Amino acid sequence: MLNTPSSEIEDEPVEKQSEEGAQRSFASLVERHSQLVYRIALAVTRNPQDAEDVTQEAFLQLYRGNRWEQVEDERGYLARVAWRLAVRRRKPGNMELELPAQLYSHAASPEESAMDRELEAWMHGAIDRLPEKLRQPLALAALGELKLVEVAKILGLPEGTVRRRIFTARQKLRQMLEEQKGGSHEQRK
Repeated sequence: MLNTPSSEIEDEPVEKQSEEGAQRSFASLVERHSQLVYRIALAVTRNPQDAEDVTQEAFLQLYRGNRWEQVEDERGYLARVAWRLAVRRRKPGNMELELPAQLYSHAASPEESAMDRELEAWMHGAIDRLPEKLRQPLALAALGELKLVEVAKILGLPEGTVRRRIFTARQKLRQMLEEQKGGSHEQRK
């Protein structure tokens, strides 16, 4: 007969059960928040592969730190991590986002689809020309999933500052659009 304390034998299955429970808990966290993390990363990196890498890294950091069960605001925490990782990863030349063609297939004619793509490319370029301090809050707010309070937390800014920067960014984009329309009318004459 082995001279092993009975508590060691009984603890093994409990540890295995708690480890499996923790893995299920983490998998559930990933399922709940992966789309938000990816959208934040894509808004910053403008590259689907980089966004996938950032998403994976954000969850890996949380898993490696073994802290996911202690995080009170999972959504806010992951949004901040994703934002920081994406900002570090963003490449200066990555200004054009290549979106999948199926996003444009809403039964539009080829001409309408081409015009939509052209407008979207122009809009991305206009957003990229905004100063960083205006572009960041606008990109996060445009995701539609984040409240102003959450955007402020992610950026580490007061809510009023975020609100003002988003307003200013939208004004500048309107102004650029008006200038673009004016320039295109001049070219047609």
